[in-house]
Amino acid sequence: MGKKLYIKTHGCQMNEYDSDRMKDLLSLSHGFEVTTSPEKADLILLNTCSIREKAQEKVFHELGRWKDLKQSNPNLKIGVGGCVASQEGKKISERAPFVDIIFGPQTIHRVPNLYEKSKKLEDSVDISFPKTEKFNNFLPHKDKKPSAFVSIMEGCNKYCSFCVVPKTRGHEFSRPMQKVLNEVRELASEGTKEIVFLGQNVNAYREGNSKEKGLGLSKLIRETSKVEGIGRIRFITSHPAEFGKPLINIYREIPKLAKHVHLPVQSGSDKILKYMRRRYTAKEYIEIILKLREASPGISISSDFIVGFPGETERDFKDTLDLVDKVGFDESYSFIYSPRPNTAAAEMEDSLSDETKKFRLQLLQEKLKGNSQKISRRMVGGYEKCLVTGVSKKDSTEFQARTENNRVVNFSSIETNILGKFIKLKITNSMPNSLRGLYNQDN
Repeated sequence: MGKKLYIKTHGCQMNEYDSDRMKDLLSLSHGFEVTTSPEKADLILLNTCSIREKAQEKVFHELGRWKDLKQSNPNLKIGVGGCVASQEGKKISERAPFVDIIFGPQTIHRVPNLYEKSKKLEDSVDISFPKTEKFNNFLPHKDKKPSAFVSIMEGCNKYCSFCVVPKTRGHEFSRPMQKVLNEVRELASEGTKEIVFLGQNVNAYREGNSKEKGLGLSKLIRETSKVEGIGRIRFITSHPAEFGKPLINIYREIPKLAKHVHLPVQSGSDKILKYMRRRYTAKEYIEIILKLREASPGISISSDFIVGFPGETERDFKDTLDLVDKVGFDESYSFIYSPRPNTAAAEMEDSLSDETKKFRLQLLQEKLKGNSQKISRRMVGGYEKCLVTGVSKKDSTEFQARTENNRVVNFSSIETNILGKFIKLKITNSMPNSLRGLYNQDN
């Protein structure tokens, strides 16, 4: 019987991508098979995220549940990776001595070797920052999916005052375009129809020595659109300060580029944006949106917001609500500010009460949700080109698909061989978190 691997992934799509690659590497190196039960595992890996408040405590709470498993199975190995591991290093094993392996986002390719070292009771901590080495050691994707993530760059040079990414994932570096395209071609040959390019600031992707904002990513999108079998392209997450003219114009040129962009604004107040070190104003952000809508009429815009940042006044918060009204965001994410270790914002005076922060978050979320539902209701009665991505999570007798503007549609079909296909669905109903669709294979 093969060894069993259990991976728990927190956080962003970058971590999901990394976890999938670790599964492939450990399958080849040690014959590990993935299990959904930690009780059955021979190796447990926790891939962590440090963006939200009390991320470290969440990690140790998770580890605490696995401590008893280690006591009942001394051969079990437990590893912690990701951004919390990069940030905390050996402090993790000091607080949780039963942890065997600690690795950072840039050393996931070394996990098989670290696993071997842990069996010999050797030092199994590696949170170093080798740049492209990680990608050079990846194997062909084992799990074939209709939609696949492809990481094209990592790290960040922006140093936003609230963000730990430059400390946990290092400075920006971009993968060579041909290596990215080779990965895309490999996925396409196995049936992948949609590519989602990933990066902390994905539009900061550079090809060669060009410094023009958005040029590298726009070139990559153009070349990817030529790959046989690829029918849709997305990218996340973008930074407004990097959204240059070439990237806006590519929406006019490439029909395969989804008419949807996730562009975090964080705040509608210029004062707060300055405190956050975001490198743009609310007016400049809106100008980007207007240019995108001119280049791609009907494009869907989603975003991220932080509420209750140090120094945020009632006027600042109103500026955020006003910006939401002006833009008309679709399906955005919003959070209460939480101080992160080793960030400039953690040193700022925070005089807002928790009650005020929660009240503002509720107001913002109600406004964002209302607009999102309005957009969903407008889709009812129309037809959408959707990619069938799998079986419905709520009803195993139904299928699940995704629209161009990134909405989930659940539908029934007597035709069963449709997974991974683009189909036309008539939207029949708008639900709080999804849509209902009707599939007529003659359409």
